[in-house]
Amino acid sequence: MPKRIVITGGPGTGKSSVINHLRDLGYYCLPEISREIIREAQENGHLNPFVENPLQFSNLLLHGRMDQHHYALHFSLSKLFYDRGIPDIAAYLDFARLRVPKIVETACANYRYDQVFLLPPWESIFTTDNERYENFEQVIEIHDNIKKTYNAFGYNLTEVPKATIAERAAFIIKNVL
Repeated sequence: MPKRIVITGGPGTGKSSVINHLRDLGYYCLPEISREIIREAQENGHLNPFVENPLQFSNLLLHGRMDQHHYALHFSLSKLFYDRGIPDIAAYLDFARLRVPKIVETACANYRYDQVFLLPPWESIFTTDNERYENFEQVIEIHDNIKKTYNAFGYNLTEVPKATIAERAAFIIKNVL
């Protein structure tokens, strides 16, 4: 079974760019599924499904991320990178000041990752788009929630330095246990 490696952080911290670079280098990477869920919801007239119904949105994410976790069983790779993990769901619910459902807590405890890399808030690269509505102050709060949540579930996070995409990817590859 491959080593499961999460790359996480607040919105606009460069996660997807690093994931895409790792993919270009030949590593197998699973995408952030929230963007797909958001796009589908927007096509059906919902501007921001997390704000409109955070529990329903989080439930869709949870099932998608659990599927991604099971998907890893089909590979004989040494490393598999995830653009966010299941604990991110709990962190975002905490950000929204909502109680984390027991099913999410149970999934965080049972669906484990081998290593977690955290990309810090970086204002000079932060941008918004059709699926990203947060401002930079919210990014900092989300970052803190992500860090707190992963720590609460027993993870030691490795912070990725602010650098070029290639340098960040190289740092991650070099520091995979």
